[in-house]
Amino acid sequence: MAQITLNNVRKVYGGNIEAIKGVSLQIDDGELVVLVGPSGCGKSTLLRMIAGLESISSGEIVIGNRTVNDLEPAERDIAMVFQNYALYPHMTVHQNLAYGLKNRNTPKDEIERRIAIAAKTLEIEQYLHRKPRQLSGGQRQRVAMGRAIVREPAAFLFDEPLSNLDAKLRGQMRIEIKRLQRSLGTTSVYVTHDQMEAMTLADKLVVVNGGQIEQVGSPIELYEKPATTFVATFIGSPSMNLLKHAETLEGWSISPNVPKPAGAFTIGIRPEDLVVSEPTAPDFDFTAKVRIDSIELVGAESYVHGKFSNGQDLVFRVPGRSVRQIDDHVTVGALAKDLHVFDDRGKRVS
Repeated sequence: MAQITLNNVRKVYGGNIEAIKGVSLQIDDGELVVLVGPSGCGKSTLLRMIAGLESISSGEIVIGNRTVNDLEPAERDIAMVFQNYALYPHMTVHQNLAYGLKNRNTPKDEIERRIAIAAKTLEIEQYLHRKPRQLSGGQRQRVAMGRAIVREPAAFLFDEPLSNLDAKLRGQMRIEIKRLQRSLGTTSVYVTHDQMEAMTLADKLVVVNGGQIEQVGSPIELYEKPATTFVATFIGSPSMNLLKHAETLEGWSISPNVPKPAGAFTIGIRPEDLVVSEPTAPDFDFTAKVRIDSIELVGAESYVHGKFSNGQDLVFRVPGRSVRQIDDHVTVGALAKDLHVFDDRGKRVS
């Protein structure tokens, strides 16, 4: 196991295209850190630079107590799990697990010991003599993780390993990866664009946007106190409602008791923090009147999409099936403690 530290790491392509803009990050020993962000934000580039698959333009990467800037991937004591499994199709599962160890001249009895432990941990003992084509997608991903485990590396790196699986299997594999990482205690860096994966897996969540880190913290910290409007809308599903304050408010009002900056600002409200109210409810610090445009029933709850008179959307959650109908007009409210205030640069105020 090892701590991973990035000090002002940059990546520039072609002399002027800055893909990574001075990222500094500390990943503690035994921690599972998830890098999350939209496609093209730089999260996979960061992972590949840690792995040594991508050179860095400047800065420093430290794994354990070694600066690894100039070390080849094989010298960094890391193991990587890819989204496409990267298994040798002509080899059995056992041969795939043993291949890297044989190349390192690991003694045969030690190879067998490590394979036995990994196979039992991942529940793939019955597949050891099968070839990858005889396995399901979830079984192949277990084998790919097994190949990483037998290396007994200082760190695991996961590059969107579940993106090729269906939704049900992704949910199962998330639980297995979390359980596995906790039992092994190996420092892990996991890249995904799926915020559900990020929220459920991470000890520490790192939101990346435009080659920079927007915010670092525990999943609940980022959900409850997003530092920017980008984080506010990226973390959480459905996204946080963002309403820009204007001189003429379109169907919503906010109490003077809510702290807010001078000049332009934006109010953020999570859908679950909005409550259907009577038009003159005195207890709310925020009220809004909208026309219902659509209703999504998702089982134990419904998400109602309303529109203001200017066409802006507002989403709120109601328990169970909504008794409201399309084109109904409703008033919703929220308390000051559930409001998020951002300044004109999109930075959190309160």
